[in-house]
Amino acid sequence: MRLWVTSAAPEGDGSAPAVIGEPETDGGEARAAAPPRTASAVAGTPPSGPPAPAPPPRRTPHPPASGARPAGTAGARPAVPIPRVPQPEAPRREPPPGAAPPRGRAARRDREAEESFPDLLQAAQAGDPLAAHRLGRLYARRGEPMAARLWWERAARAGNVDSAFNLGVWHEKHGGLEESLGWYEVAADAGDREAAVHLATLLLERKGDEAGARRWLERAARAGSRHAARRLGLLCEAAGELHDAYEWHRAAALEGDLQSAHDLGLLAYTAGAEDQSRQWWEHAARGGHIEACYHLGLLLQATGDRERAEATYRLAFAGGHQRAASHLGGLALARGDLREARDWLERAARLGRIADQRLAAFVCVELGDAAAAAHWFGRAAARGDPESAYHLGLLLIAEHDDVHGGGHWFRRAAAQGHRRAAQELGTLLTALGRPAEAERWLAHAPAPACAPAVDPEPAARAELAAAAAGRRCADPIDPDDLVEILGTWEHVARRLREPDAMRWLAGKDDRQAAAIECLEALRTTVLCPGSAPWPTAEEVRAAVRLARELRARLNPN
Repeated sequence: MRLWVTSAAPEGDGSAPAVIGEPETDGGEARAAAPPRTASAVAGTPPSGPPAPAPPPRRTPHPPASGARPAGTAGARPAVPIPRVPQPEAPRREPPPGAAPPRGRAARRDREAEESFPDLLQAAQAGDPLAAHRLGRLYARRGEPMAARLWWERAARAGNVDSAFNLGVWHEKHGGLEESLGWYEVAADAGDREAAVHLATLLLERKGDEAGARRWLERAARAGSRHAARRLGLLCEAAGELHDAYEWHRAAALEGDLQSAHDLGLLAYTAGAEDQSRQWWEHAARGGHIEACYHLGLLLQATGDRERAEATYRLAFAGGHQRAASHLGGLALARGDLREARDWLERAARLGRIADQRLAAFVCVELGDAAAAAHWFGRAAARGDPESAYHLGLLLIAEHDDVHGGGHWFRRAAAQGHRRAAQELGTLLTALGRPAEAERWLAHAPAPACAPAVDPEPAARAELAAAAAGRRCADPIDPDDLVEILGTWEHVARRLREPDAMRWLAGKDDRQAAAIECLEALRTTVLCPGSAPWPTAEEVRAAVRLARELRARLNPN
């Protein structure tokens, strides 16, 4: 599983390939005409890009005859659409209808075009394809789309590739799918990679022709289109073709696509190639990709490099990744800095994650701030956390002598399966002269709901595994579930070393032994990426149920 990622990552010397400054698509209706391009000129451009897969057979261009409609390509609808590439759009080269009038150099060009209109018209009527193309652009800026289409059709039939592309955009906007496909195919057959990407997108999303879409994307990618390469990488990933997915993502990343560089890190991590994950995430983080910076911090933390992990998390947090605050708080707590830990954990707790709210409350207790501790315990308890409800009850009774409030939260926690809360509630009810109710709670043996804690390193592994396993899945994995499984395993392994636990396990049926084997296998997968396929979300939920059952039998509370 590791062979296909060998020697595929960027150099780890701190340098990064130059990022292309302008995306390939302008998003406008009328493409600029300088320098002029014709089908014969563009078709001779040699393709470039990754060596695999093999190039598709060349198709003959189909310029439509006079009065004929260009034909598209049909096929079966695919299971996965081409994802839209999250790259910033370049400024439109042509203003949309109703936009503010252009200024500066653009305004000068428009005035020059208007002044030369009679000459353009005369040249276009004489058969000059470049003049016809420019005349079409001029009509488009004037808000006369039918006249623009007429002159672009003349230019396209005479071999002007930009006009063919503009006609594809024109018909796509005005509902002519078959005409749009036909004109995009004319331009793409002549070597226009942007037209090939548009054609592939329509074939896949509107016609269901995945094979045709892949063929045109491959041609565009080999011609240097990073957008096409990334889309191919995503399609190959969805189909389980990880080797091809890695190669296409790599082609896009080396051309400056930071999202593909980030995805390469996850692919390499899935294969167990952590060095390459680090290099790709460093490459993307240097370009400003915040999610890659965060995942790099997780990897550094998982491998025990806490100092670099902290510096990386700080960069991710400064870039807007709020989840990094939770890990910064945990690292500060691990080195004994309670005040800094509180600062970071309270920032994380404000985002609403129960584990962060509970941990922030514990830190506030250690610092002697009972009011802040009650606040965070209360927020977590109100959202259903039994451990926080239990500690809130203790805090209310100890700090405020609030027996009624403490009993309320003990009851809430006990009803959710917290044994110590049930015992405290029984003792409290006995002291209040309600022995019958106390006996019911003391006799009650609910299943525990709180999960044992784990160290920062396995917690980082759990989050990386959830991110790698849940790419584009409708049912993502909750990393907190993986953390609970890891914590349960440590608890079970510790208890099984005790004689009573060994006797308990020996006397149970095979289901308990199978549960322990399931947890051990899942733990190995999370902590040793590449050793087995990632689990599905349903498998993780089943393992969580087994973990809670085991904790209930071992009486952890």
